[in-house]
Formats: sequence, structure tokens, C-alpha cells
Amino acid sequence: MTKRFVIALIKHETNTFSPIPTPLSAFGHGNGPYYGEDARAAFTGSNTPFAAFLDIARREGAAAVTPIAAESWPSNMTTRVTFEALLQPLEEALRAGCDACFLDLHGAMVVEGCDDAEGEILRRVRRIRPALPVAVTFDYHTNLSPDIVANATVITGYKTYPHVDMYEAGLLAGDILARSLRGQARPVMAWGRLPLVSSIMRHAPEDGPSGDILGYARDMEKSGRVLAATLLPGFPHADTPYTGVSAVVVADAGGGAVVDVEGAHAAAQEVCDRMLAIAWERRAEYVFHPQPLEASVARARALGAGRHDGPILLIDHCDNCGSGGAQDVMLVVEEILKQNLDDVAIAPIRDAQAVAQMVEAGIGNNVNLELGGKTDMPAIGLAGRPLQLAGRVRNITDGEIVFTGPMYTGLKSHLGRTAVLDTGRAQIVVTERHHEPFDLVIFRHCGIEPTQKQFIMLKSRIHYRAGFKPIAAHIVECAGAGVTSADLSVYRYRKLVRPIYPLDPI
Repeated sequence: MTKRFVIALIKHETNTFSPIPTPLSAFGHGNGPYYGEDARAAFTGSNTPFAAFLDIARREGAAAVTPIAAESWPSNMTTRVTFEALLQPLEEALRAGCDACFLDLHGAMVVEGCDDAEGEILRRVRRIRPALPVAVTFDYHTNLSPDIVANATVITGYKTYPHVDMYEAGLLAGDILARSLRGQARPVMAWGRLPLVSSIMRHAPEDGPSGDILGYARDMEKSGRVLAATLLPGFPHADTPYTGVSAVVVADAGGGAVVDVEGAHAAAQEVCDRMLAIAWERRAEYVFHPQPLEASVARARALGAGRHDGPILLIDHCDNCGSGGAQDVMLVVEEILKQNLDDVAIAPIRDAQAVAQMVEAGIGNNVNLELGGKTDMPAIGLAGRPLQLAGRVRNITDGEIVFTGPMYTGLKSHLGRTAVLDTGRAQIVVTERHHEPFDLVIFRHCGIEPTQKQFIMLKSRIHYRAGFKPIAAHIVECAGAGVTSADLSVYRYRKLVRPIYPLDPI
């Protein structure tokens, strides 16, 4: 009889300090979730765990059931009603019967009344199918909970940031589960968490301890000592009891007649403990020390005065929608214009009102705008402050894009209506919807060639490196303001387990 695999994607990175709401329509990056065959069609061939799970099902000759694929840009928690709407298709597919479940989840989702949404998802799976084999792939910024580990059979996560190995991570989880279904492996997991909340600006493998930890994890996988070893640096903008740095390791207790659960668990725990020991020994490297904004922009300006191949990137990392930012804080843009940087491309500013004004004016016409600053951020005591600008409407698009770079390769996305404001010195991409600029298409789709600009300002943190680092002559990180600030002391944590480094002396 043909096996039946249920494959689902429910993803949200919840910034509990964000002012941005998360309705059901936000999933699908503004167009709502994909269901059934539409989910399969949207993700087939993409660089995602969901696509890897589809390929595993095809390889194993199993029927793939795809009840839902729903992913939203990071924002504040969703309502219980929305969460139930996301879970209902998955629960119905499980009740209809299946041989295994493959879940593409985030790991830092918070919903109304629940600090551990992924734990709740897995508890629901177990409630419906107590003995079902379940493989889960998580984002690098997961806040791991005991319930997640207790209710999954196999867990893997990304080993890159920017996340360019999403398909690879899904393939690893899916292959381990498929082997266990064939009786060729028996996965056993060990995990641990540290009293350490780390700055996302220090998560990239090339920036701090993570590189060495991930190198060790890969070595352990290649040696065969363990099946999968995953570092999860956590998501510090979710105020939960589970927030922090963790690791989870899968080892093989053996297939067939020879089974050694105790030995496999010991091997997994040893590798897990070593990964976390490196993180703790080098915990000071997970703290980000920003430069004052005025000095950062001045440094970029000085770099621009010399000869260089490629643009100089200015990274506005405190207002990144990819971590829940409003994407309309204008401090860095204001400083760039104040210091008279020239030949600048900026993307994107989220301001539906300004887009409407530019659309009404039309391409080629002049406008005066109060740009950005439409969003207050009470969680950090920051009021929105627009920037008065005059310029010409250079271009207008429908904002429909397809990623061609190494991240989310092949997927479609939606910026909403998009307009370009040309101030003379700067060309500013203004969108109706928020979107992180990790792909050159953010500029190219509206007629700006980023490789030809002297300066590029991006509202991003690390993901910009996927598309923009290869073209950059220099990179300057700019500390503006917003709910993705790398200064963790600005947040009023209420649920975070204390004491925790670096907020407390440990």
C-alpha cells in the first residue's frame, strides 16, 4: 500500500515588542496561506524544507498531502483565532490518516495565550496520532522548548545565516525519518539550553562563535557519530521563558536487531554539550557593540571618496522587518541625506500612504512627501517621526517579484504597489508591504541597477548578505532605532528566565 506523508509549513518569527499585527492574510507574505495543490505548486523546486520534504516523498514513492503552507514576515503575535485557522487543515489531514508527518516550522512563534506555538503544534499532532513519526526542520533563530523535543522524532535546523541551506536542512530531517520508516535507523535526540540571550547581529557564522560550533557539528555528522547536530542561537525579540541559545542533536540507536538507545543518547548528549560549551566559553562574542549613527555614516562617506569596485552598503539593522521592524523609521535615511551622500539607493521604506500619493502624481512628476514615520512603537517608547522630502516619481510597479538569489530561490513574493522617489541624491524604494531586502530584485524590478550605485542603504540585519555582499566594496552597520535594536537593554522583558547573560551578571 502506498504510504501517505503529510507535509505542512506554518512559520512565524514573533517579535513580541513589534507594533506590526499578524492577521491570517499576513501568511503568504500578504496574500494569505496556500492550501492543498496550491501549496505544492508554490514551493516545488524552491530552496525550502517544504520542497525537500516533497522530494523525499517522491523518492520514497509516498503520496504527499500538503494541507497548508503559511509563512509571514516577522511581526507581533497572532490571535488564537488565526492560529486555529492555520492548524485546522493540518489536523484534518492527520485525522484522515498518514504514515509520517514532515513539518517546516520556524521555532520562535508566539500566539495569543501561548509562548510556545511550535510546541503546541507538535502536541496537537501527538494528540491526534500518538505514535506518528514526525520530522521537523526549524529556523536558525529557534527558541527551543522541552515540549518541542518531547513530541518530535527528528529535529534539524539551518546551519547558515543568511539561510541559504533551508532545502539541505529539510532533506537531512526528511532522510533520517525516511530511513527510520524503512527500519534502517532509530533516531534518538538530546538537547540543552544556555542562560544566554545573544544578539542577532552576532549570529552569522563568520561573526562570532557560531562558525566554530557549526564546523564541529558538521564534522560530527560527517564522522557518523551523530545523524544531525543543530545549533539554535535563538530569537531575542520574543519575550518567552524559552528564549535563548540552545542545541539539539540526533543520533542513531541502530536499525534491525541491534539497538543501543542508551549509547546513542550518550553520543548525542556529548556532542550537544560540546556545542553549548563553546557558545558559553565565548559568550562575550555574542554581544554586539554598535557605533554611533553619525560616525557610521561619516565612515561610509569617507569610504565613498576613494576608488572602489562595487557599492558601499549602509545597513539599517534596528528597523528590519525580517525581525519584526516597522520598516519606516527614518533616522538612518535622514543622516545619509544630512551628510550629503550622493548616488544612493535605499530599500525599502514601508509607507502605503506615500505610495498612494506617488501613484496619484504619476511617473515623472514631482511630489512633496512626509515619508515613513507612520508607526509608533510603545514597547520601546519610540514615536513615529516622518521625514519631509521632495522629489520626482521615477517608477511605479505592482511589486510582484521572484527571488533569483541564493535565499528562497524561485519563490514569488509581494511588495504591494511600489514606487521610487528620486530626491536627486537618493533613489528610495517605497512599498505598501514590508519586505526584507535580501535579493537584488528589490531594486532591479523597479529599474534600479544596484551594482552601479555608489551607496546602498538596506533595512536589514544579516540576510542582505545573501544577495548584496557579493557586490559590496564595503559594509557599514548603522544603528538607527526600532524594535530590532541590537541593544537588548531597550526591551522590557517580563517572561525571560533570569538571570541570563548579558542582561545579568553571571
